[in-house]
Amino acid sequence: MPLTHRSLAACALLALALVPMGCAKRTSASKVGQYPGVGNSAALGQTATGLGFPGSATKNTTRVAGTDPTADAAAIARAVFPAGTPGGRPKAITLVDVNDWRSALAASVLMSAPVRAPVLFSDGTDLPGATADALTALGPTGSEKAGGAQVVRVGEVARPDGLKSTDLVGADPAALARAIDAFQASARGTTSGNVLVVSADRPEFAMPAAAWAAKSGDPILFVSKDTVPEATRVALSAHQRPRIYVLGPSTVISPAVTRVLRKLGTVIRVGGPDPQANAIAFAQYADSSFGWGVVDPGHGLVFADPRRPADAAAASPLSASGTWGPLLLTGEDGGLPKALGNYLLDIQPGYRRDPTRGVYNHGWIVGDESAISIAAQAQIDAALEISRTHNSAPSKP
Repeated sequence: MPLTHRSLAACALLALALVPMGCAKRTSASKVGQYPGVGNSAALGQTATGLGFPGSATKNTTRVAGTDPTADAAAIARAVFPAGTPGGRPKAITLVDVNDWRSALAASVLMSAPVRAPVLFSDGTDLPGATADALTALGPTGSEKAGGAQVVRVGEVARPDGLKSTDLVGADPAALARAIDAFQASARGTTSGNVLVVSADRPEFAMPAAAWAAKSGDPILFVSKDTVPEATRVALSAHQRPRIYVLGPSTVISPAVTRVLRKLGTVIRVGGPDPQANAIAFAQYADSSFGWGVVDPGHGLVFADPRRPADAAAASPLSASGTWGPLLLTGEDGGLPKALGNYLLDIQPGYRRDPTRGVYNHGWIVGDESAISIAAQAQIDAALEISRTHNSAPSKP
Protein backbone atom coordinates (compact mmCIF):
# COMPACT_ATOMS: atom_id res chain seq x y z
CA MET A 1 0.00 0.00 0.00
CA PRO A 2 1.39 3.51 -0.81
CA LEU A 3 3.11 5.21 2.10
CA THR A 4 2.25 8.56 3.63
CA HIS A 5 4.35 10.75 5.90
CA ARG A 6 2.30 13.55 7.27
CA SER A 7 4.80 14.68 9.89
CA LEU A 8 7.64 15.24 7.39
CA ALA A 9 5.43 16.90 4.81
CA ALA A 10 3.96 19.25 7.38
CA CYS A 11 7.36 20.93 7.70
CA ALA A 12 7.51 21.62 3.98
CA LEU A 13 3.95 22.90 3.98
CA LEU A 14 4.66 25.22 6.90
CA ALA A 15 7.76 26.54 5.16
CA LEU A 16 5.74 27.38 2.09
CA ALA A 17 3.21 29.20 4.20
CA LEU A 18 5.96 31.45 5.60
CA VAL A 19 7.70 32.59 2.40
CA PRO A 20 6.52 34.56 -0.64
CA MET A 21 5.22 32.41 -3.43
CA GLY A 22 7.38 32.85 -6.52
CA CYS A 23 7.17 29.36 -7.97
CA ALA A 24 3.98 29.94 -9.92
CA LYS A 25 4.44 32.66 -12.52
CA ARG A 26 1.50 34.90 -13.34
CA THR A 27 0.77 35.35 -17.01
CA SER A 28 -1.81 37.16 -19.06
CA ALA A 29 -3.27 33.77 -19.95
CA SER A 30 -4.94 33.73 -16.53
CA LYS A 31 -7.85 35.62 -18.06
CA VAL A 32 -9.53 32.53 -19.43
CA GLY A 33 -12.13 32.97 -22.12
CA GLN A 34 -10.55 35.87 -23.99
CA TYR A 35 -8.54 33.70 -26.38
CA PRO A 36 -10.11 32.57 -29.67
CA GLY A 37 -7.74 29.61 -29.91
CA VAL A 38 -8.86 27.95 -26.68
CA GLY A 39 -9.23 24.21 -27.16
CA ASN A 40 -8.14 24.32 -30.83
CA SER A 41 -5.49 21.75 -31.64
CA ALA A 42 -4.09 24.15 -34.25
CA ALA A 43 -3.01 26.37 -31.39
CA LEU A 44 -0.66 23.87 -29.77
CA GLY A 45 2.20 26.30 -30.18
CA GLN A 46 0.46 28.57 -27.69
CA THR A 47 0.10 26.14 -24.83
CA ALA A 48 -1.36 28.34 -22.11
CA THR A 49 -3.45 30.33 -24.56
CA GLY A 50 -4.47 27.31 -26.60
CA LEU A 51 -6.27 25.51 -23.81
CA GLY A 52 -7.17 28.44 -21.60
CA PHE A 53 -4.82 27.26 -18.86
CA PRO A 54 -2.54 27.13 -17.02
CA GLY A 55 -2.39 30.75 -16.00
CA SER A 56 -0.23 29.53 -13.13
CA ALA A 57 0.75 25.87 -12.88
CA THR A 58 2.92 23.93 -10.49
CA LYS A 59 4.35 20.46 -10.79
CA ASN A 60 1.33 18.86 -9.09
CA THR A 61 -1.46 21.34 -9.89
CA THR A 62 -3.10 22.90 -12.94
CA ARG A 63 -5.10 26.10 -12.63
CA VAL A 64 -8.08 26.91 -14.83
CA ALA A 65 -7.86 30.61 -14.14
CA GLY A 66 -11.24 31.92 -15.20
CA THR A 67 -12.33 35.26 -13.83
CA ASP A 68 -15.83 33.82 -13.34
CA PRO A 69 -17.69 30.48 -13.64
CA THR A 70 -18.62 31.16 -17.27
CA ALA A 71 -14.97 31.37 -18.26
CA ASP A 72 -14.07 28.35 -16.12
CA ALA A 73 -16.81 26.22 -17.68
CA ALA A 74 -15.74 27.16 -21.22
CA ALA A 75 -12.09 26.33 -20.57
CA ILE A 76 -12.82 23.08 -18.74
CA ALA A 77 -15.23 21.80 -21.38
CA ARG A 78 -12.66 22.49 -24.10
CA ALA A 79 -9.92 20.78 -22.10
CA VAL A 80 -12.00 17.68 -21.42
CA PHE A 81 -13.14 17.56 -25.06
CA PRO A 82 -10.09 18.82 -26.99
CA ALA A 83 -10.75 19.60 -30.64
CA GLY A 84 -8.96 17.61 -33.31
CA THR A 85 -8.65 14.40 -31.28
CA PRO A 86 -10.54 11.12 -31.76
CA GLY A 87 -13.74 11.38 -29.79
CA GLY A 88 -12.87 14.94 -28.87
CA ARG A 89 -16.27 16.34 -29.73
CA PRO A 90 -19.05 15.86 -27.16
CA LYS A 91 -22.41 14.68 -28.40
CA ALA A 92 -24.18 17.39 -26.43
CA ILE A 93 -23.59 20.24 -24.01
CA THR A 94 -25.79 21.46 -21.17
CA LEU A 95 -26.62 25.18 -21.10
CA VAL A 96 -27.59 26.64 -17.71
CA ASP A 97 -28.08 30.14 -16.34
CA VAL A 98 -24.91 31.14 -14.48
CA ASN A 99 -27.11 33.04 -12.01
CA ASP A 100 -28.90 29.83 -10.96
CA TRP A 101 -26.36 27.76 -9.04
CA ARG A 102 -28.99 25.24 -7.98
CA SER A 103 -29.93 24.23 -11.52
CA ALA A 104 -26.25 24.27 -12.48
CA LEU A 105 -25.41 21.76 -9.74
CA ALA A 106 -28.34 19.56 -10.68
CA ALA A 107 -27.35 19.69 -14.36
CA SER A 108 -23.88 18.31 -13.53
CA VAL A 109 -25.40 14.81 -13.60
CA LEU A 110 -25.71 15.09 -17.39
CA MET A 111 -21.91 14.88 -17.64
CA SER A 112 -22.24 11.24 -16.61
CA ALA A 113 -23.03 8.41 -19.01
CA PRO A 114 -24.81 8.16 -21.33
CA VAL A 115 -25.31 11.85 -22.23
CA ARG A 116 -21.80 13.07 -21.29
CA ALA A 117 -22.73 16.73 -21.68
CA PRO A 118 -20.44 19.28 -19.99
CA VAL A 119 -21.98 22.39 -18.46
CA LEU A 120 -21.67 25.76 -20.20
CA PHE A 121 -23.25 28.96 -18.95
CA SER A 122 -25.76 31.39 -20.32
CA ASP A 123 -26.26 34.77 -18.66
CA GLY A 124 -30.02 34.74 -18.46
CA THR A 125 -31.11 34.60 -22.10
CA ASP A 126 -27.82 36.12 -23.32
CA LEU A 127 -24.98 33.96 -24.64
CA PRO A 128 -21.59 35.12 -23.30
CA GLY A 129 -18.68 35.29 -25.71
CA ALA A 130 -16.70 32.60 -23.87
CA THR A 131 -19.65 30.21 -24.14
CA ALA A 132 -20.26 31.01 -27.82
CA ASP A 133 -16.59 30.40 -28.60
CA ALA A 134 -16.65 27.12 -26.67
CA LEU A 135 -19.76 25.94 -28.52
CA THR A 136 -18.05 26.62 -31.84
CA ALA A 137 -14.87 24.81 -30.78
CA LEU A 138 -16.69 21.86 -29.20
CA GLY A 139 -19.07 21.33 -32.15
CA PRO A 140 -21.46 18.94 -30.37
CA THR A 141 -22.54 16.22 -32.77
CA GLY A 142 -25.97 15.45 -31.34
CA SER A 143 -26.90 12.82 -28.78
CA GLU A 144 -29.28 10.00 -29.57
CA LYS A 145 -29.87 9.73 -25.82
CA ALA A 146 -31.00 13.37 -25.87
CA GLY A 147 -33.31 12.96 -28.84
CA GLY A 148 -30.62 14.07 -31.26
CA ALA A 149 -30.11 17.35 -29.41
CA GLN A 150 -26.77 19.13 -29.46
CA VAL A 151 -27.77 21.44 -26.59
CA VAL A 152 -29.78 20.60 -23.47
CA ARG A 153 -31.28 23.91 -22.34
CA VAL A 154 -32.04 24.05 -18.62
CA GLY A 155 -34.55 26.75 -17.75
CA GLU A 156 -34.79 30.18 -19.40
CA VAL A 157 -31.45 30.41 -21.17
CA ALA A 158 -30.11 31.46 -24.57
CA ARG A 159 -31.00 29.41 -27.64
CA PRO A 160 -27.80 29.03 -29.70
CA ASP A 161 -28.27 29.52 -33.43
CA GLY A 162 -27.84 26.54 -35.72
CA LEU A 163 -27.91 23.91 -33.00
CA LYS A 164 -30.73 21.48 -32.22
CA SER A 165 -31.83 21.76 -28.62
CA THR A 166 -34.09 20.06 -26.13
CA ASP A 167 -35.61 22.09 -23.29
CA LEU A 168 -35.93 21.15 -19.63
CA VAL A 169 -38.32 23.42 -17.76
CA GLY A 170 -39.54 23.89 -14.21
CA ALA A 171 -41.21 26.54 -12.13
CA ASP A 172 -38.36 26.68 -9.60
CA PRO A 173 -34.96 25.03 -8.97
CA ALA A 174 -36.52 22.01 -7.25
CA ALA A 175 -38.79 21.45 -10.24
CA LEU A 176 -35.90 21.92 -12.66
CA ALA A 177 -33.86 19.38 -10.69
CA ARG A 178 -36.77 16.96 -10.99
CA ALA A 179 -36.89 17.58 -14.78
CA ILE A 180 -33.15 16.98 -15.09
CA ASP A 181 -33.45 13.77 -13.08
CA ALA A 182 -36.30 12.52 -15.28
CA PHE A 183 -34.33 13.37 -18.42
CA GLN A 184 -31.25 11.54 -17.17
CA ALA A 185 -33.32 8.49 -16.15
CA SER A 186 -34.91 8.40 -19.62
CA ALA A 187 -31.49 8.56 -21.27
CA ARG A 188 -30.18 5.75 -19.03
CA GLY A 189 -33.32 3.68 -19.36
CA THR A 190 -33.63 3.39 -15.58
CA THR A 191 -33.64 5.48 -12.44
CA SER A 192 -30.66 5.54 -10.13
CA GLY A 193 -30.72 3.56 -6.89
CA ASN A 194 -28.91 6.44 -5.16
CA VAL A 195 -29.97 10.07 -4.84
CA LEU A 196 -28.11 13.06 -3.43
CA VAL A 197 -30.20 15.53 -1.43
CA VAL A 198 -28.60 18.91 -0.77
CA SER A 199 -29.47 22.31 0.65
CA ALA A 200 -31.24 24.79 -1.61
CA ASP A 201 -30.22 27.58 0.77
CA ARG A 202 -26.53 26.93 1.56
CA PRO A 203 -24.60 26.49 -1.69
CA GLU A 204 -21.27 26.06 0.06
CA PHE A 205 -22.56 22.80 1.57
CA ALA A 206 -24.16 21.61 -1.68
CA MET A 207 -21.22 22.21 -4.04
CA PRO A 208 -19.38 18.85 -3.57
CA ALA A 209 -22.43 16.99 -4.91
CA ALA A 210 -21.78 18.22 -8.46
CA ALA A 211 -18.55 16.26 -8.83
CA TRP A 212 -20.11 13.00 -7.66
CA ALA A 213 -23.20 13.44 -9.83
CA ALA A 214 -21.01 13.95 -12.90
CA LYS A 215 -19.01 10.82 -12.13
CA SER A 216 -21.78 8.50 -11.00
CA GLY A 217 -25.02 9.60 -12.62
CA ASP A 218 -26.68 9.88 -9.21
CA PRO A 219 -29.04 12.88 -9.35
CA ILE A 220 -29.07 15.96 -7.15
CA LEU A 221 -32.35 17.07 -5.55
CA PHE A 222 -33.03 19.99 -3.21
CA VAL A 223 -34.55 20.63 0.18
CA SER A 224 -34.74 23.63 2.45
CA LYS A 225 -33.53 23.46 6.02
CA ASP A 226 -36.91 22.36 7.40
CA THR A 227 -39.04 21.47 4.38
CA VAL A 228 -39.07 19.13 1.40
CA PRO A 229 -40.46 20.70 -1.79
CA GLU A 230 -43.24 18.80 -3.52
CA ALA A 231 -41.14 18.47 -6.68
CA THR A 232 -38.44 16.74 -4.65
CA ARG A 233 -40.96 14.36 -3.08
CA VAL A 234 -42.30 13.42 -6.52
CA ALA A 235 -38.81 12.91 -7.91
CA LEU A 236 -37.81 10.67 -5.00
CA SER A 237 -40.99 8.64 -5.37
CA ALA A 238 -40.04 7.92 -8.98
CA HIS A 239 -36.85 6.27 -7.72
CA GLN A 240 -38.90 3.73 -5.73
CA ARG A 241 -37.31 3.93 -2.30
CA PRO A 242 -33.72 4.76 -3.20
CA ARG A 243 -30.80 5.25 -0.87
CA ILE A 244 -30.99 8.97 -0.09
CA TYR A 245 -27.65 10.55 0.79
CA VAL A 246 -28.16 13.85 2.62
CA LEU A 247 -25.11 16.08 2.23
CA GLY A 248 -24.56 18.45 5.11
CA PRO A 249 -24.96 18.68 8.90
CA SER A 250 -28.27 18.93 10.75
CA THR A 251 -27.77 22.69 11.12
CA VAL A 252 -28.13 22.94 7.33
CA ILE A 253 -30.66 20.13 6.67
CA SER A 254 -32.67 19.49 9.81
CA PRO A 255 -33.88 16.21 11.34
CA ALA A 256 -37.39 17.32 10.38
CA VAL A 257 -36.39 16.93 6.74
CA THR A 258 -34.71 13.56 7.21
CA ARG A 259 -37.84 12.26 8.95
CA VAL A 260 -39.85 13.12 5.83
CA LEU A 261 -37.22 11.61 3.56
CA ARG A 262 -37.27 8.30 5.46
CA LYS A 263 -40.80 7.79 4.21
CA LEU A 264 -39.40 7.84 0.67
CA GLY A 265 -36.23 5.78 1.02
CA THR A 266 -33.25 4.84 3.18
CA VAL A 267 -31.56 7.99 4.51
CA ILE A 268 -27.82 8.33 5.14
CA ARG A 269 -26.34 11.64 6.23
CA VAL A 270 -22.80 12.58 5.18
CA GLY A 271 -21.13 15.84 6.08
CA GLY A 272 -19.18 18.08 8.37
CA PRO A 273 -19.81 21.18 10.49
CA ASP A 274 -18.41 23.73 8.02
CA PRO A 275 -18.14 23.80 4.21
CA GLN A 276 -14.52 22.62 4.09
CA ALA A 277 -15.01 19.79 6.59
CA ASN A 278 -18.22 18.86 4.80
CA ALA A 279 -16.40 18.49 1.48
CA ILE A 280 -13.62 16.46 3.09
CA ALA A 281 -16.11 14.13 4.78
CA PHE A 282 -17.83 13.56 1.44
CA ALA A 283 -14.51 12.91 -0.30
CA GLN A 284 -13.63 10.30 2.35
CA TYR A 285 -17.01 8.59 2.45
CA ALA A 286 -17.72 5.28 0.72
CA ASP A 287 -20.73 3.01 1.00
CA SER A 288 -20.91 0.11 -1.42
CA SER A 289 -21.20 1.69 -4.87
CA PHE A 290 -21.62 5.22 -3.52
CA GLY A 291 -18.88 7.64 -2.53
CA TRP A 292 -15.34 8.58 -3.44
CA GLY A 293 -13.56 6.81 -0.60
CA VAL A 294 -10.45 8.94 -1.07
CA VAL A 295 -8.51 8.04 2.06
CA ASP A 296 -5.20 7.07 0.47
CA PRO A 297 -2.74 8.44 -2.11
CA GLY A 298 -3.05 8.22 -5.87
CA HIS A 299 -5.98 10.45 -6.82
CA GLY A 300 -7.11 13.48 -8.73
CA LEU A 301 -8.60 16.31 -6.68
CA VAL A 302 -10.50 19.45 -7.67
CA PHE A 303 -10.32 22.64 -5.62
CA ALA A 304 -12.91 25.44 -5.77
CA ASP A 305 -13.87 28.61 -3.94
CA PRO A 306 -17.02 28.25 -1.78
CA ARG A 307 -17.94 31.83 -2.70
CA ARG A 308 -18.39 30.78 -6.36
CA PRO A 309 -20.93 27.93 -6.25
CA ALA A 310 -21.43 27.76 -10.02
CA ASP A 311 -17.74 26.78 -10.29
CA ALA A 312 -18.73 23.39 -8.87
CA ALA A 313 -20.85 22.72 -11.96
CA ALA A 314 -18.24 24.23 -14.27
CA ALA A 315 -15.59 21.91 -12.79
CA SER A 316 -17.73 18.77 -12.79
CA PRO A 317 -16.29 17.36 -16.07
CA LEU A 318 -12.91 17.17 -14.32
CA SER A 319 -14.43 14.70 -11.86
CA ALA A 320 -15.86 12.54 -14.64
CA SER A 321 -12.71 12.19 -16.76
CA GLY A 322 -8.93 12.42 -16.61
CA THR A 323 -7.83 11.94 -13.01
CA TRP A 324 -11.45 11.68 -11.69
CA GLY A 325 -11.66 13.15 -8.23
CA PRO A 326 -13.82 14.82 -5.58
CA LEU A 327 -14.39 18.53 -5.16
CA LEU A 328 -12.74 20.17 -2.16
CA LEU A 329 -13.23 23.72 -0.92
CA THR A 330 -10.63 26.29 -0.03
CA GLY A 331 -11.19 29.04 2.52
CA GLU A 332 -13.54 31.96 2.06
CA ASP A 333 -10.41 34.14 1.98
CA GLY A 334 -8.93 32.19 -0.94
CA GLY A 335 -6.44 30.46 1.32
CA LEU A 336 -5.81 26.88 2.45
CA PRO A 337 -7.75 26.01 5.65
CA LYS A 338 -5.98 23.91 8.26
CA ALA A 339 -8.46 21.04 7.93
CA LEU A 340 -7.90 20.83 4.18
CA GLY A 341 -4.14 20.99 4.58
CA ASN A 342 -4.25 18.15 7.10
CA TYR A 343 -6.44 16.04 4.82
CA LEU A 344 -4.04 16.50 1.91
CA LEU A 345 -1.13 15.46 4.10
CA ASP A 346 -3.05 12.37 5.20
CA ILE A 347 -3.32 11.22 1.57
CA GLN A 348 0.08 12.48 0.41
CA PRO A 349 2.03 9.90 -1.64
CA GLY A 350 5.31 8.54 -0.34
CA TYR A 351 8.06 6.26 -1.59
CA ARG A 352 10.97 4.38 0.01
CA ARG A 353 13.40 3.90 -2.84
CA ASP A 354 12.12 4.97 -6.25
CA PRO A 355 9.47 7.65 -6.83
CA THR A 356 8.75 6.34 -10.31
CA ARG A 357 7.27 3.23 -8.69
CA GLY A 358 4.91 5.25 -6.53
CA VAL A 359 1.47 6.74 -7.07
CA TYR A 360 0.70 10.41 -7.56
CA ASN A 361 -1.90 12.99 -6.65
CA HIS A 362 -2.89 15.83 -8.97
CA GLY A 363 -4.93 18.94 -8.19
CA TRP A 364 -7.08 21.10 -10.45
CA ILE A 365 -7.34 24.68 -9.16
CA VAL A 366 -10.58 26.25 -10.42
CA GLY A 367 -10.71 30.04 -10.69
CA ASP A 368 -8.28 32.92 -10.85
CA GLU A 369 -6.30 34.40 -7.99
CA SER A 370 -9.33 36.29 -6.67
CA ALA A 371 -10.87 32.87 -5.98
CA ILE A 372 -7.88 30.79 -4.84
CA SER A 373 -4.61 32.50 -4.05
CA ILE A 374 -1.25 31.62 -5.55
CA ALA A 375 -0.02 30.95 -1.99
CA ALA A 376 -2.79 28.38 -1.48
CA GLN A 377 -1.95 26.75 -4.81
CA ALA A 378 1.71 26.42 -3.79
CA GLN A 379 0.73 24.92 -0.44
CA ILE A 380 -1.59 22.45 -2.19
CA ASP A 381 1.24 21.55 -4.55
CA ALA A 382 3.55 20.79 -1.62
CA ALA A 383 0.94 18.61 0.05
CA LEU A 384 0.35 16.63 -3.16
CA GLU A 385 4.04 16.01 -3.87
CA ILE A 386 5.33 12.43 -3.63
CA SER A 387 8.20 12.40 -1.12
CA ARG A 388 10.57 9.95 0.47
CA THR A 389 9.46 8.33 3.71
CA HIS A 390 11.73 7.10 6.48
CA ASN A 391 10.83 4.29 8.84
CA SER A 392 12.34 1.25 10.46
CA ALA A 393 10.72 -1.25 8.15
CA PRO A 394 12.96 -3.00 5.60
CA SER A 395 13.03 -1.18 2.26
CA LYS A 396 11.17 -2.81 -0.57
CA PRO A 397 12.62 -3.10 -4.07
